[in-house]
Amino acid sequence: MARLVFCDYHNMIAILENYEHNVDFHQIVNFVEASHIKYALTINPTIYVSHIRLFWSTTRIETTDEETKILATVDGKPRTISESSIRRNLKLNDEAGISSLPDAELFENLALMGYNILPN
Repeated sequence: MARLVFCDYHNMIAILENYEHNVDFHQIVNFVEASHIKYALTINPTIYVSHIRLFWSTTRIETTDEETKILATVDGKPRTISESSIRRNLKLNDEAGISSLPDAELFENLALMGYNILPN
């Protein structure tokens, strides 16, 4: 098995503490601390480059009238990622959603990040 490579770029978190050295940011820190996105900004999972590549190499997009889903195979098991599952797992507490990103813009930005995924 290949050595797992740790990717610092994908492992960045926000440190939400008020210090004397970040006085100019106390208002922002306090806002984020009280925000529903705090968990998503501060969770610190270990993510390996090989896992990211494996995930995206098995990924396809499925679009229905209701929503767009990412379908992938992880450890030989099929996985479905939907907007609601992302909101639930990042503990955003806004299951109804807040706004939507048009599919064309989503795929354009994925391509800019190096992921060449085509919609169905």
